[in-house]
Amino acid sequence: MKCRVKFLVQTYLWTVIVFVMAKVAFMLFCREGHEFAFGDMFQVVWHGLSLDLSTALYFFIVPFLLSIVSIWYWAKWLTQLLRGYFLFISLVFALAFVADTSLYPFWGFKLDASCLQYLESPNEMAASVSAIYMIIRFLAFAVTTIVIYGGYRNIAPPQHRTATPPKYVSLILHLIAIPVIIIGIRGGLDESATNIGQVYFSQNQFLNHSAVNPVFNFLDSIDSLDSSNISYDFMSDEACEKITSELFNTESIDVDTLLNTPTPNIIVILMESCGGQFTELSGRSDITPHLNRLTNEGIYFTNCYANSWRTDRGTLCTYSGYPSFPTISVMKLPAKSRSLPCLARSLRDTKGYATHYLYGGDINFTNMRSYLIGGGFEQLTWKADYSAADQKTAEWGVRDDITFGTLFDMATSMSQPYLIGYSTLSSHEPWDVPIHQFDDEVLNAFYYLDQCIGDFIAKLRNSKAWQNTLVIMLPDHGIIYKEYDELHPLRNHIPMIWVGGAVKAPRRVETICNQTDLPATLLGQLGISHTDYTYSRDVLSRSYTHPLAIHTYNNGFSLVDSTGFTVFDLNTMQTVKGNGDINLGKAILQSASKDLNAR
Repeated sequence: MKCRVKFLVQTYLWTVIVFVMAKVAFMLFCREGHEFAFGDMFQVVWHGLSLDLSTALYFFIVPFLLSIVSIWYWAKWLTQLLRGYFLFISLVFALAFVADTSLYPFWGFKLDASCLQYLESPNEMAASVSAIYMIIRFLAFAVTTIVIYGGYRNIAPPQHRTATPPKYVSLILHLIAIPVIIIGIRGGLDESATNIGQVYFSQNQFLNHSAVNPVFNFLDSIDSLDSSNISYDFMSDEACEKITSELFNTESIDVDTLLNTPTPNIIVILMESCGGQFTELSGRSDITPHLNRLTNEGIYFTNCYANSWRTDRGTLCTYSGYPSFPTISVMKLPAKSRSLPCLARSLRDTKGYATHYLYGGDINFTNMRSYLIGGGFEQLTWKADYSAADQKTAEWGVRDDITFGTLFDMATSMSQPYLIGYSTLSSHEPWDVPIHQFDDEVLNAFYYLDQCIGDFIAKLRNSKAWQNTLVIMLPDHGIIYKEYDELHPLRNHIPMIWVGGAVKAPRRVETICNQTDLPATLLGQLGISHTDYTYSRDVLSRSYTHPLAIHTYNNGFSLVDSTGFTVFDLNTMQTVKGNGDINLGKAILQSASKDLNAR
């Protein structure tokens, strides 16, 4: 048994060590143009370790299975099989490491499956570099393979011996290890599975990229390669361009200024799942009384619609003004999401805003960390920053009343001007909140969220920060609840409310719009160019001449414009409700998918 344990431990540790050495080598060989201190190497290794530990377990499976076999049988051919496997993964690792360090200076991002498309034209690929360059890379590949395989070659294989303890005990111990391995591969028991976003820790993207395991990044990108290159071809490119050019105009013209200052502190609160069916939009006054009251005290966008139905998608739509898609999440595609504009970066780079994001859950979920850091949020506060007791106050993490307290502390202590992004989480299944106003647990959760908002606004109003602060509240998405499904116009009808001392006077904006229009509309109010937000519109501008909102769901979309509410099913390619011009939605999807594939 001892020989098996030693074999497994040495195999796993050597794999992890190989990944760590690859990080250091990557930083040294790709350091040109990237400034970092010696201590940054330790930060890179430490933050990247969780991904290395998980990735190493994938390649641990074959040795583990052979260890089980050795309980009953071992022969020379099994030793040769094991060494053949070690040689194979040594070649794979070496190829990944050398390709990663070679391509990064050209691409600026980690090795992923997009390199596969260049294998179709090897002559053109080879023409991009010199013969000496290729010789050096080949030698580097050979040396790296020898070093990695040498480490595995020195590990003694398991041997079939009289079992002490008995064979069945050894088998039981191996079986007990299986769920541990599965949990390790997944990255733990939290909601989020292992992803590259979990290793992001710095505003220096080179350090973030250095922490990413290139083997994992490549394998993970293969899984999303086909789905990310979606294509909607409903019409000619000329017809599509004609429609979208009329729908999207990035200029702000003759904008009515609704704010007291061009540089307010800004707090964006994404209210988890809080669709219009829980607010005064549905005629209910008892579920969200504080939100209902605030609609009369600030700027209330009464005809705003969510772009999607998931938090990761709604978050990206809100901050990047980028459309959602029926079958994929752009946030889960770092190669795409990192190239998008973001409110945090726009405000930070143009007016020197301090930027901070707050979330009581797992910020590694769906690559959220990498998106936020890449988008310009300089600091992140999330579940791990709270006590163990606070982390257990809700199924998804830290309960909203606790994080709203953190939000108030930030709003009254951060250097000004600032942008704070905040995602609530308690109004989400399983609806575990500490109050019981309604028998219906769903309604009860939104009542609780509303109470948290009311308490926060009341405290902020009595602070010095209120006078120069703009609080923007809108949901990340709506939810299906009772009769409110994708065929119901209120399903995705969401409230967007701007309040605070920075607001000149109460106003109702009846114009139809999307949550993706927030960046252009806000930046237009601040006098900041938003030309890079191609799909975001300043709804307060005279250039906004065709009010329309689009929402995508799993293989379908809905539209709201002057003709009413229309739903189109992409599986059947038929309109299932309404009689609006469905070509508008088709053109948006076609244009957006073309843009997505070009990034």
